[in-house]
Amino acid sequence: MPGSGRRSLLRELSRGELTFGGLKAALPELSDKVLAERLAALVDRGIADRIAHRGYPNRVTYSLTEAGNTLRPLLIELYRTGTRLQELQRGL
Repeated sequence: MPGSGRRSLLRELSRGELTFGGLKAALPELSDKVLAERLAALVDRGIADRIAHRGYPNRVTYSLTEAGNTLRPLLIELYRTGTRLQELQRGL
């Protein structure tokens, strides 16, 4: 799943259970359509859970599955590497 938008979505989900609106607020660069497609792909791959809560109004939350949580160390290392590469490019 290449792409910084996907990594950003995984980063947000790694912080805990979030609604679509919460994810949209955290990732304003993603359109509703793209966010919905990416969430559906993560759910289909078993990386994220989609939980429909009873009540009114309807509320759906998303969170990482156990499989999704195994990606956290990889994501952390990707961010560290990206930060280090930016520092090297700036001559720090």
